[in-house]
This record gives sequence, C-alpha cells and structure tokens, in this order.
Amino acid sequence: MEARRILIFTGGNLSTHLLEVIQNNDYIIGADRGALFLIENGIKPNVSVGDFDSISTDQLHTVTSMSERIVQCDPIDKNLTDTELAFDVALELAPTEILLLGGTGTRMDHTLANIHMLLRGVQHQVHCSMLDDHNYITLTGSTCDVEDRGFTYVSLLPLTPEVTGIDLEGFQYPLHNATLKIGQSLGISNRLSASRGTVKIEGGLLLIMQSKDE
Repeated sequence: MEARRILIFTGGNLSTHLLEVIQNNDYIIGADRGALFLIENGIKPNVSVGDFDSISTDQLHTVTSMSERIVQCDPIDKNLTDTELAFDVALELAPTEILLLGGTGTRMDHTLANIHMLLRGVQHQVHCSMLDDHNYITLTGSTCDVEDRGFTYVSLLPLTPEVTGIDLEGFQYPLHNATLKIGQSLGISNRLSASRGTVKIEGGLLLIMQSKDE
C-alpha cells in the first residue's frame, strides 16, 4: 500500500461530526463497534477488526458483508484490546499518519490505554493522534507543530516522569528550557497566540492536548 493516512474508528464516543475528517485517500479501519458505526453512516471500511462481542449476530453479518476485509479474533482468548489490534494492522501498512477516533469514552481504563498507545507511533516514527468532539491529542518526543483546530486550550502533560528542555513559540504563555514533571499542572490550559505554535522538547515524552468545553 502506498504511504497514506490511516483512520481508526473504535468503539468509544463517536459522532457523525467526526466523519467530516475523512479524506478521499484515507485508509479506514473499523474496530469492533466502530466498524458498525461506519457502515451505518454509509462508510465502507477497508478492514474491520476485533472480537465483535459488542454487536449482535445480525450486526456482525452486516459488518462482515460490508467490509473489504475482516480480521476477527476470539473474544476470550486474546491479549489485546480491539483498538490495539487495529493499531497493529495499521502499523503493518507503514502509514505516514494514524488518527484514532472514538478512543475516548466512559471507560477511563480504555481511554488511558488508547492515549498510551500513541507511544507506538513515536516508536515507529509515525505521527499518531486522537480526536473526539472535544479533544485532539498527540504525543511528541522532539518537535511538534500545533495548528489551530478550533479548540480553546492547549495543555501539556508529561507521559514520562519528566520532560526537559521545553520551548514554546506562538503561545499565550511561553516557556523556555522548562521542565514538567508528572503531577504538576504548569502545562494546563495554555492558548495559541497565532494560527500555529511550536513545541520543542529535549528529553522525555510530552502529550499535547487541545481541548474545548463545548
């Protein structure tokens, strides 16, 4: 497959508004209920992945018949979540970017696991991010451009015990050679001062979380 962006729709909070991000050349993966969501909204997944234990037999038949390919696993004898299985499928295709949609929801364990999964992207040198109606989340270990995506706030949270050498450009509250440690709130609720900002770090892994209340 030619290098391209891969979208993973998984079974968390999904709205039809998120379908607007789909572009013509995107490769689309549906994970479990995320596959059904796509099909119910007229989108044919390139591949559907999961144990499909959250949908009915009739719905599974619909997913099977309407997907280009199915990767199905046993719901009991498996060690990975459906989202991680989808991530593995995506990484095997050597994309330029992976965007995870529906990765947040009422299950905080799944939400945190999906946020941690962004590390897989850094390890494979693939830009990975998460999007829902209120948040856009990405992870950097070096330099990251932050575009104005219509979110109010930009928060910086360490994924490693500390992140060092943080420089911010294009933000309302700049930082220079700063250090953030887990448990500190210094990086919460910053704002862009222009249409684009830049985050540079020297050590560690930093979550960049754009968010809005409504």
